[in-house]
This record gives sequence, C-alpha cells and structure tokens, in this order.
Amino acid sequence: MTEKELPDQLPDQDEELFEHYRVITDGGQEPLRIDKFLFNRIENISRTKIQTAAAAGCILVNNKPVKSNYKIKPFDEIVVVLPQKPAKYDLRPENLPLDIIYEDNDVMVINKKPGMVVHPGLGNFTGTLANALLYHFINLPKREGDEFRPGLVHRIDKNTSGIILVAKTDFALAHLAKQFFDHTVARKYIALVWGEFDHESGTITGNIGRHARYRKLFTVLNDGTGKHAVTHYRVLENFGYTSLVECQLETGRTHQIRVHMQHIGHPVFNDDTYGGDRIVKGTVYNKYRQFVENCFDLIPRHALHAKSLGFIHPVTLQHLFFDSEIPDDMQQAIDKWRNYAPNINVR
Repeated sequence: MTEKELPDQLPDQDEELFEHYRVITDGGQEPLRIDKFLFNRIENISRTKIQTAAAAGCILVNNKPVKSNYKIKPFDEIVVVLPQKPAKYDLRPENLPLDIIYEDNDVMVINKKPGMVVHPGLGNFTGTLANALLYHFINLPKREGDEFRPGLVHRIDKNTSGIILVAKTDFALAHLAKQFFDHTVARKYIALVWGEFDHESGTITGNIGRHARYRKLFTVLNDGTGKHAVTHYRVLENFGYTSLVECQLETGRTHQIRVHMQHIGHPVFNDDTYGGDRIVKGTVYNKYRQFVENCFDLIPRHALHAKSLGFIHPVTLQHLFFDSEIPDDMQQAIDKWRNYAPNINVR
C-alpha cells in the first residue's frame, strides 16, 4: 500500500485562513520523528514552524494531538492545520487608525470599520488592515518570507464592519487556526435583510463555491461541489418588509451569510453583489420607494456587522468573549425601518 497525501487546502478566498493537510502513512513506514516526516512532505515549511504547530495542538495522529518528537508508524493518519501560506505582496506599514478592543502579548481584537480591506489584493495594495497592523506593532511575528496578512487567521469583507481577531505570535496564530478549523470560535453577526421569515430561527446548509458564469460571485451549489457551509440564524425583529437577524457561523466561507441569505430569499439589505440593493419586498408606491432609497443613502453598503466573537486564549486557555456596537450607518437604517414598521401591514 502506498502512502496517501491528501492536501485539503482551502482556497485563498475563504474567510478562515488556514490550510488542512491529511497524510496516511503506508504499511512499510519505519519509525521517524513526525516533524522530520512532515518537513519532507510539505513544501516551503521549516522544522520550527512544524514544531510550533505541534506545540499548539495542530498536528494530530489518529485524531490525537502529538508532540514534534512523535515517531510515526504504519497506517498512521496525520492531520495538520497551519496558517495559510501568504501571497506575495510588498506590504508596507501605514499609520492608519485602529479601533482596538483588546490587546495583550499574544492576541489583539479589533473592531473594523466598514470600507477597510483586511489584506492586500487586486486593486487594494494599500490602506488595508494588514498595512495598519505592520505599523502598529513593529515586532509582529513574520513567518518565513511572510510580508503579507500578518497575524490574520480569518477576515471579513471590506464593507462588513465588526470584530477581527489577530495573533501576535506564531504560537498564537497556530493555536487560533486550530480553533477555527475545529469550529470552536463563536462568531455572531447582525444583518438587516429583506423580507419576513416564516420561522423565528433556522439553519441554512448549502455548499458554497464560485458562480459558474460570474466568477467574482459565490453561490450555493447543489451538485456536490463547493465547500460545506452552515449558517444558523435567529430573527431579532420584524419590520414588515425587512427583518433584523442574528447569524452564527459554523463554517467560514467567503460571503457566507450574504450568499446563504440570498439563497433563502432574504438578501442582505443594500448588498449590491447579491441583489439586496433593490426593492425586494414592499409596495410599488413612490412614497415607499423614496423611503427605501433614503435607507440606502443612510447605509451605502451591505447591512452586515460582525458583532461578537468568543475564543480560547492560546496561552492562558481562558475563554474570552468580545462584543461590539452596531455602527451608526447601520443603526440609523435599522431605526428608520423600526419606526416605519408600525405603519404597514404585510400579512
């Protein structure tokens, strides 16, 4: 039997920025330190990085964490979770304002304002959160050759506001990557979406992948392709033609909430990518149309906010939880719909 190496690497566009490797050793495998074994099989990685991953519990053999000196045996199933390899950009420090909720020697929690890109990409090489982080802490840990996406293990869209978690050491980065991989990081979002719901809560399950025709968009795929995605939602308030919902992510795919909400017929309000920037529910009267356009003017972006995040501190192992206020633009739109709701009767 030959050794199977099954890299299950998440694409660059996933919100969760880690890679998953799975290796099954063959029947003739001789005893060998696992750090040496992986060093010979994972491209562009150092023994130090492998040892850090092992110390953070990111290397498992037969579903159990092992140390870097573990001697592999025949038919061992090895799973490795690592922070994703960075793309190559010339990232420069920039003195940009950061709303820091919490910071210690290991982690940092930031409330990102809408309009800020998390890290460089096509058309966004400056003004990103990654640029700001490099300026904020000069000694930010850099993986080998890493001048891109420092300390980031997840992200949110440019026009989504809210909480971002940043690691300040390689160990913290590896530890947090494993938590995201295990789906133990609790993330809740608040969204203003079109329409009223038939049920007060529910779960949306649907694989997400790139749209076959419009490659910049993502969609729910029913053919077995794409990445498994699960979103739990709970209705907080009904406003007749719109609703305020809380969404809890079980997985972290690109545009997950926006795609899932569109899929069930409730696109996020003013989402110009997934159909929320037009009147989806409501009347044909000019007065109502003017009201909706006024709401669009209040929040010239999709109405989605990453409100809270809970995780295990990589060093103290304490459970930490952080919450953030809904930003003014979104709150004003919510208040306008809340005041408008008593004047309509949808049912």
